[in-house]
Amino acid sequence: QVQLVESGGGLVQPGGSLRLSCAASGITVSIAAMGWYRQAPGKQRELVANIARYGGTNYADSVKGRFTISRDNAKNTVYLQMNSLKPEDTAVYYCNAKRTVWPIFDSWGQGTQVTVSS
Repeated sequence: QVQLVESGGGLVQPGGSLRLSCAASGITVSIAAMGWYRQAPGKQRELVANIARYGGTNYADSVKGRFTISRDNAKNTVYLQMNSLKPEDTAVYYCNAKRTVWPIFDSWGQGTQVTVSS
């Protein structure tokens, strides 16, 4: 059973930084495409960043140059370093693990709140 536990959210002032962590169990993060998504009130969930099994990364245009996704295989954890945070980054951030060949899975964490406000 795949379990993903996010942590690291909180309240930060505009221009500040946070690092989100997604600790995985039941899978090895190196075999999955790992992603960070976010959902603001009244809006659809959107992709923030993802990292493929081979290590390639992809970012939403709105966070390019400010956010960095990374993976620590030894700790079985994926991170999202968020710098130069803006009020529009306020959302619940979710971790996702997906694999489309056996063993197939598409799992979500419970989310962590990020609030950017002065």
